[in-house]
Amino acid sequence: MRRWRLVLGGQGADGTGCSLSGTDAAMDRTLEALYGSGGGDGSGGSGTATGRTGRTGGSQGAASGPRSGGLGGSAPQVARWLGDIRTYFPTSVVQVMQRDAIDRLGLSALLLEPEMLAAVEADVHLVGTLLSLNKAMPETTKNTARAVVRKVVEDLEKRLATRTRATLTGALDRSARIGRPRHRDIDWDRTIRANLKNYLPDHRTVVPERLIGYGRAARGVRKDVLLCVDQSGSMAASVVYASVFGAVLASMRSLATRLIVFDTSVVDLTEELDDPVDVLFGTQLGGGTDINRALAYCQSRITRPADTVVVLISDLYEGGIREEMLGRVAAMKASGVQFVTLLALSDEGAPSYDREHAAALAALGAPAFACTPDLFPEVMAAAIERRQLPIPDMAMHQ
Repeated sequence: MRRWRLVLGGQGADGTGCSLSGTDAAMDRTLEALYGSGGGDGSGGSGTATGRTGRTGGSQGAASGPRSGGLGGSAPQVARWLGDIRTYFPTSVVQVMQRDAIDRLGLSALLLEPEMLAAVEADVHLVGTLLSLNKAMPETTKNTARAVVRKVVEDLEKRLATRTRATLTGALDRSARIGRPRHRDIDWDRTIRANLKNYLPDHRTVVPERLIGYGRAARGVRKDVLLCVDQSGSMAASVVYASVFGAVLASMRSLATRLIVFDTSVVDLTEELDDPVDVLFGTQLGGGTDINRALAYCQSRITRPADTVVVLISDLYEGGIREEMLGRVAAMKASGVQFVTLLALSDEGAPSYDREHAAALAALGAPAFACTPDLFPEVMAAAIERRQLPIPDMAMHQ
């Protein structure tokens, strides 16, 4: 009953008959401030409540007396609230409540204050919000914002870098095929396919006249990777993850990595890849989308098609010339480029995307699908080895 009371908010009609005190009452106040009557506009007020999943009015808590929700525009009050939710809830819940506060109460402007940034729990979504505010951010706040972004980026690198390097190093080794492999380096799948004509029915075996093996990647650049990232507002989390992965890939000697971001214009951020924080502050979230122009730029930078992987990260809502966009993808694939289309690079689940364009790309042999950061190394390894991509849900690109 206590849990239902906290969910429903404590109105007279909630039916729990449960009152709160102490820590529970304080926790209830933090929920009420965000999801109560001020949940839509931060203005406070009173009325009839409909529960915390869709409350429209104020409440009267059993332990705390009459009160109305909303954080208003008071920075000190918001700072106290940010401290309270970190006291009463785990980090994963705090991050959700912060996002809800920014969306429901319009608190983005308060993030321009250094004191506010110091109080928030940093995560990928907060970084996206800060990047969208970058141009409006006063100089007094930028250092604090960079520190917040750097913390998130460093945490992501610790989580993702080691596995990415290990996975791709193995893929690069296996992508170097040799004709006289040692036994442990034989690629049996390709060897059997190459020798099917030598099948002996009586013995039910294949005579392997030609052996195909995995080589060991030599020093120097073996593959070119172009990350082409849509920086429209809906792609904020993908931009953050792509910047981190771009920096990780750029640190590998066997890969020559480019990072291109685009909206209606195209910006090459390759020179900034040694520091993903600089990359992120070089982006500008929002604006339109011209995928065709971005792919034209990528085409101009391809010198070794058979050894090139192009990764387009976009929701495919194209504002440019559709036919030219599809024509460029077809031309790149015909030249030998491995082309990968990711509708999102994030943990957010199924994204919104242009299904017509996704289907058109799938028809060209470039299926579009959403990818979590944990799956991205496997996707890149498959592209480097020129094998089938590990698509998580085949229905997504149909």
